[in-house]
Order: sequence, then structure tokens, then C-alpha cells
Amino acid sequence: MRAAFIGLGVMGFPMAGHLQRNGHPTTVYNRTRARADAWVEKYGGRAAATPAAAATGAEIVFTCVGNDDDLRGVVLGEAGAFAGMTAGAILADHTTASAEVARQLGRLADERGLHFLDAPVSGGQAGAEKGQLAIMVGGEAEVFDRAVPAMSSYGTAVTLIGPAGAGQLTKMVNQICLAGLTQGLAEALNFADRAGLDTDKVLATISKGAAQSWMMDNRAQTMLADAFDFGFAVDWMRKDLGIAVDEAKRNGAALPVTALIDQFLADVQRAGGNRWDYTSLIRRLR
Repeated sequence: MRAAFIGLGVMGFPMAGHLQRNGHPTTVYNRTRARADAWVEKYGGRAAATPAAAATGAEIVFTCVGNDDDLRGVVLGEAGAFAGMTAGAILADHTTASAEVARQLGRLADERGLHFLDAPVSGGQAGAEKGQLAIMVGGEAEVFDRAVPAMSSYGTAVTLIGPAGAGQLTKMVNQICLAGLTQGLAEALNFADRAGLDTDKVLATISKGAAQSWMMDNRAQTMLADAFDFGFAVDWMRKDLGIAVDEAKRNGAALPVTALIDQFLADVQRAGGNRWDYTSLIRRLR
């Protein structure tokens, strides 16, 4: 498919690269042009001056930006992606945003004869670079089926969850789980350390039982080493949890632990850890 990719951050840059390398001719746009030029130098393809220009002629347009306002900024308006897209084209959004903005863009796309998928991802920077992301999608089945070959360039699990907004709601579920797992692991590791246990032996043992998790397998050692200069920033995790807490206020779900961990992350921010990986939650306990 002829593709466009808007937003070349730590996730979007390699994701767009996988598209290009997997045979989907890709045009990119990034707010900082130097970043787009660097992408072209590495992967080929071409760069455009506006989202609308990038989207012109594309069968599928991907967005991966910061938040709801950023998303509206690159999709709507005279220079936005919708302005450059032709009838029948698909906009697939990989931003972690609200279900509300997903539904809004879905309605606006329909009015223009376009298609929209909300398709947030999980797997972090490493997953994006390796092309091993989980992609949770909201939208129509027929549109999803058309988009799967392109998204499979960087997604190993691409799943249609439900109508527009369902992808974002699923990402909220994902982040709620991660928050609780990370805090639990932080408390467990800090407890083991203070108890004078050999943490390597502890982890080798409990990782074979019910306590095992991806978080334990991939982040326990970096947490013990106090290494947080990588991964998913505290600022980003707080943004994501804020979206989940706001949605819970609308649907009546109780998120007492998630709201508490969000405040723990605020403590990390106040300690200067805005850009640390969110597993730095363990620093509060030390």
C-alpha cells in the first residue's frame, strides 16, 4: 500500500522504517523537518512539508503523535492529513489518546468518505525497533482487513477489538495493568533487598511460578541496577493513566490503585524523573 506516516518520535521513526522496508512506499512528515530528513536518509522514501502533502496519494495514513490536541493538529485543518486524503483512504492512528477523540475523528472521516482506525500500540521503543508491537484496533472489520498487511510490518499481534474507540479503551486497560504490575514489582524487589536476600536467586525462583510476568522478565534487573535512562518516560505514563482515570469517571469504573500509582509517578516527576523510564517507581521506595 502507498503509505504516509506522520510523527517520527521514538516509536514512529522505526515503525515508518518497517513500512518502507516491507514494500509499502512511505512518505513521512514530522514537525521538526530535520527528523524527517534523517528518516529519508536512513530508509529512503520521501518527506513532505505538511501532513496534507504527506497524505496526498496515500492509501493509508498513519499518525503517531503526543496527545489529543497534537492528533487534531495533524489531522484537521487546511494542512491536516484529512485535507490531503482521497475518498476511501484509511487513517490509522497509533497515538495513545482518548476514546473521545477517536470517535470524533471516526465521525469526521465518515463525513469525508474516508475511513478511520484507532490503533494504539504496546511494546515500547524496543518493540517498535524490532517490529514486534501489539496493536489494538477500533473500527470497521472491512477497513481493518485492508490495513492489516501494512500494520503487520511492525506488529506481531494486530487485533480488532470493536468499533471506533475500542482500541484506545483497550490501551487504557493495558496501562492500568502495567501500572499495578510495576508498582508491585518495585515493592517486591525493594523488600527482597532490605531483607538481605540474594535477589538473583529470588527472581530465578519466583519467575517460575505465579508471580512471573513480562515486567519481571524484562525490567527486574534494570530496576535493581537503578537504570532508567531508556524506555517509556514517566511523563508519558502519567499522560496515559490520566486518560484512563478520566474515562473511568465517565463509565463508573473504580481505579483506586491506578490513581494512587499516578500520584507516585508525580513524586518521581518532582524528583526530576520526568524522562526516566516509569519503572523508576522503585526510587520512591529507596
